[in-house]
Order: sequence, then C-alpha cells, then structure tokens
Amino acid sequence: MSRGLRLCFVAYRGNMRCGGQGIYLWFLTRELARQGHAVDVLVGPPYPDAMPFVRALCELPNQRFWGRWFEGRPAAMLPRPNPLSVFEPLNFYELAASRLGFLPEPFAFSVRALRVLADRARRGVRYDLVHDVQCLGFGVLGMRALGLPVVSTVHHPLTVDRRASFARDTSLREAIGTATFYPVGMQGFVARRLDRVLTSSDESARRIAADFGVDPGRIRMVANGIDTELFTPDAHAPRDANEILCVARAADPNKGVLSLIDALPHLPRGVRVTLVDDDHDHNPARKRANALGCGERLRITGRLAAIELVARYQRAALVVVPSRYEGFGLPAVEAMACGTPVVAAAAGALPEVIGTSGGGVLVPPDAPRALARAVRELLERPAQRESLGALGRKGVEAAYGWPQIAARTASVYAEVLAEARG
Repeated sequence: MSRGLRLCFVAYRGNMRCGGQGIYLWFLTRELARQGHAVDVLVGPPYPDAMPFVRALCELPNQRFWGRWFEGRPAAMLPRPNPLSVFEPLNFYELAASRLGFLPEPFAFSVRALRVLADRARRGVRYDLVHDVQCLGFGVLGMRALGLPVVSTVHHPLTVDRRASFARDTSLREAIGTATFYPVGMQGFVARRLDRVLTSSDESARRIAADFGVDPGRIRMVANGIDTELFTPDAHAPRDANEILCVARAADPNKGVLSLIDALPHLPRGVRVTLVDDDHDHNPARKRANALGCGERLRITGRLAAIELVARYQRAALVVVPSRYEGFGLPAVEAMACGTPVVAAAAGALPEVIGTSGGGVLVPPDAPRALARAVRELLERPAQRESLGALGRKGVEAAYGWPQIAARTASVYAEVLAEARG
C-alpha cells in the first residue's frame, strides 16, 4: 500500500470491560494508526477509554432499554431528562424490541452509524473502507450502498452464544426467550453480503461458514491480538506453587468453569483456585464448590483492572481454561504472554491456539478427573512449568502481537480495495 488508508470503524459497544470486541477495537485501531493509517471510530455505549491515536471519535448514544429490562427495572425504561424522546423512531424501536425480548442494539446502532456516514458523505468526507466490529446490523448494508467497501470482524457467530443459552434454559419459556433474543438471522444475512469477514481462528472460520452460510472464500483468518507490552512475564514476581487461576464467567456453560470446580476435590488440599468472575452469592462456581465441601479453596475476585489481571497471571502457578467452546481463547493467550503455562480443554479454537504458541497442555472437555490429573502433574514439575511458560511467551510474541495482527488485517483491506478497483 503506497499510502495510509482512511478507515472508519463501527462498533456497537466499545468499552474493554464489556467484552472482547472492546479490547479488539482499541488495540487494533491503535496499531493501525501507528502503521500510518487514518482511523475514525463510530461507537456505542459503554464507550471506550480515551483513544488519542484516532483522528475522530463519535459516540452514538442509546437508551440501553434492553439492559434495564433484563435487570428487572421496567420503571427506569423511560429516558431522562426527556421522557418524550422515547417516541423518536429508533428509541421507540429499542424500547419495543426490549419489551418483546429481542436484542435491539446491533440493528439500531447500525442505522445510527449509517446516518452519520451518509451525512459525512454529503459533506465530502471520504473513506477507503469501513470496518464493522461484530455488529452486522442491516445498516451496515446501507454503508455498502453508499459505495463503501465493508469488512466485518466476527470472533464467533451468535449461534454459539444461542446454543449456550439453550443449554442453560430450564423451561419452555426460557427457551422461547433464547430463540427470540439473538438476532442470528439478521447477522447471517448481512455477513453473507459483505466484502470480507475477518475472524480469529480457523475454528471460527468454519463455524461462520456453517452457521451463517458465508462463502468460505470470503472469510479471512487474521487471528486476534494481545498487548505483549502489558501482558508480559515479571521475573521478580514470585509464583504461588499452589494457585490455579481461571478467568471466565461461571454463568456461561461454554466456559466450563464447573468442570474445574469438580476437579478441585481431586487435587491436593493445599491447591486453591482463583476465579476472575463476578463475586456474588449466586455465582454457580461458589455454589458448586460449597456443595462439594471445598468452598474454602475457591476465591472469586470480581472484575479486575488490566494491571491487576496481569499481576494475577504473573503470580499463578498455572492457568486453566476449561471451556467447551472458544472462538479464540483470549485468557489462554494472555496467560502464555505472561509466561504462565496453561491447561486447556481440547475444544473450539483452544487446540489451535495452544498448538501455535506451545505453552500448554490439552485435556478432554468436561472431564474433571483428566483435568485434575494434568494440573497435578504440572504442579509437581516446576521445571516443565517453566519450560512451557518460556515457550508460550515466545510463541505468543511471534503469532499474536498486535503489529502482526494489524499487518494481516491491512493486507485484507488491500485485497478488498484491489478487487473493488478491478
């Protein structure tokens, strides 16, 4: 590419603490800016941390009706300070959709972002390409209708989350709620019509093709990134030889946390599990540990700031990722970046990630005794843990550093633009 590109990113949620899409947005745009591209961002709430490296950041508000309804606060549904603003078309759509059990954010945000881009086009603002981050609302197709090439990043299709939700459901009413909540049809329809779909693993690429019906020839696996300057080993941080760390939501069946808790009674009594998850009395991991008589060996930290999370990785003897499915497996990569060995379930993209980085061992998913055996063997072999930690750090730097991810992403942009010119 002879010159930097003019890029516009659109992301319906942008904060790093709201999920992987916020982390992806922040670090990828920073690295693209470092590599000479001009980046604008249109983003919905919760908004990202300061992004001084982008050319322009436009925050597109919504009323977050679905969140208030989900939290059981219907009395807080009307907007403040102007309740009549609920009758604005998109606000009214979000209110009605939330009340009926739909997730309205992706569609409503995509239309708001389309309005901004159309207004900018009328004023002569030009972009080479639009990069959607996992929104896939119908408004994204409107951006293509403006003559803009559009790519989208999909870490994994919403069908994965929907299947996990069905697994949690205990009644027909809950199952109907799951079936209506996820905008799977819209996202698949949009994904099939974009210039390219980017994803973070070969496993995710296969799942997107199978579940969304996207032509595999239009999917590009560019991997996901990790900030190797932040997630790094600390030679001065002493390892706790009895601490196992797990970073996952116990309420999500896909994360397999209960399998780790079931393994705990099969480990030496001095071994403890530290779980980075919401800390409350109804946490399923706490309930399971108490039922098994090992509640005193589980500590739940609550959400952690990035620097605190890094310190946890640096101190743990090893990290367990017991997921039933991962489209990438960010906790595994974060741990290996910190020089901490990983025991992971052989599910989803985890074999791919562990195989690429080399910093861990795999066990069958949903197999607590096999998990306990692998953990016990590593705890008994400090030299092997050290060797795996060094190997994982080297592998992550080579495969998953943000400079490499941004360069691969820019190569997809070049491919799309060459195709458009041709």
